Amino acid sequence: MFDLISIGDAAVDFFFQIHDAQVEIENGVKELCLRFGDKIPVDKYAQVLGGNSCNNAVGAVRLGLKTAVYINIGTDSLGQFTLEKLKEEGVDTRYVIKNKDMDSNISALITFKGERTILTYRQKFKYDLPELERTKWVYVSSMGQSAVECNLSSQIENYLERTGASAIYNPGPYELSYGIKKFSRLLSLTKLLILNKEEAEHVLGEGKNIKSLLTGLLELGTKMAIITDGKNGSYGFDGENFYQLEIFPANLVQMTGAGDGYATGVLAAFFHGKTLPEAMRWGAANGASVVEHIGAQTGLLTKKDMEEKLTKNKEIIAKKMAQ
Repeated sequence: MFDLISIGDAAVDFFFQIHDAQVEIENGVKELCLRFGDKIPVDKYAQVLGGNSCNNAVGAVRLGLKTAVYINIGTDSLGQFTLEKLKEEGVDTRYVIKNKDMDSNISALITFKGERTILTYRQKFKYDLPELERTKWVYVSSMGQSAVECNLSSQIENYLERTGASAIYNPGPYELSYGIKKFSRLLSLTKLLILNKEEAEHVLGEGKNIKSLLTGLLELGTKMAIITDGKNGSYGFDGENFYQLEIFPANLVQMTGAGDGYATGVLAAFFHGKTLPEAMRWGAANGASVVEHIGAQTGLLTKKDMEEKLTKNKEIIAKKMAQ
């Protein structure tokens, strides 16, 4: 039996850290501007394993969970790179599906002044959930359009109902644009739904305060909800109490993977028997460590490192918000 099976996508991330760019605001939207047709110098470059599910699986192993991952990869060199990196971290790869004559997913991340702009290439894999062993937790994260076309959500729902596993749902851009309200059955089987503030507003509409957003997320069917809000910290609701938590201190290098790190810390805390407010501390600590490194996985904490970081920042606690 596993402690966690992470279901989602993998990608190999190519990081390009630059300094020669500008940020312009057009109709209220920030835009990264580069000189057209020119060669832009790169200060740092890295090739690392990424993708929501891989980030979660690697982070969970480091925090003490016996973890497997269901992802699709190609039979190219990047697919082999993905397998090797997962095995190095101790992630069980028996449910990794190799798609013959297909390339793997890749992302090119341009990092500038601590923020990143991502170019993504996603294959239209045919998703078909394998016969999974039992697990205590399932983490469902971002996948592409073909996952919906293959009705993968129904397969996940059937597995959750059959096994009674607890689920954390952290949908990605396609699921949000498609409409997560359409996944009502999955939401009803979800213990915790995690979104950032912009995503929550996309789902429920703008102009709502945090407590209204959290309440609205629970009305979708999930048992608990967390909304992350960048430098403003995070907010949680367990159906009875609202919580607010500030961020942990960090020396910002880049933001990629912070959300995955946060969600993974929360999941691991639940696995180790923690309550929602303490789980939020685990998430914030993990996310703060991630942003101090290039790549989404380098800064993911081990359980020992997590305990030390929590102790060092014991004054940072999730506080109840007024009802």
